[in-house]
Amino acid sequence: MREVVLLIPDTEPEQNVEIEVRINGRSKSIQYRVELVTWEGSHPSPAEKFMVLKHRIDAYDKDWELIEIGLPEPEKIPLVFRKRNGFSS
Repeated sequence: MREVVLLIPDTEPEQNVEIEVRINGRSKSIQYRVELVTWEGSHPSPAEKFMVLKHRIDAYDKDWELIEIGLPEPEKIPLVFRKRNGFSS
């Protein structure tokens, strides 16, 4: 699948973004979801952060695929998921 980069407005975490695209006159709908992973404790180690992130990704709804891990902030990191088989005509 070819990728197109689109800038979308800031959204609240755990909201869906739906983008409709027309290809050769056929409408396609693609859904995205942004999730925030926050760190427990005051100063988790990099290994602890990794384990939290890995667990969150592994346990995520299998109807969604991880497409991007955002820039980490001191207390959180955003994950962007795309709905699998998100193409509907």
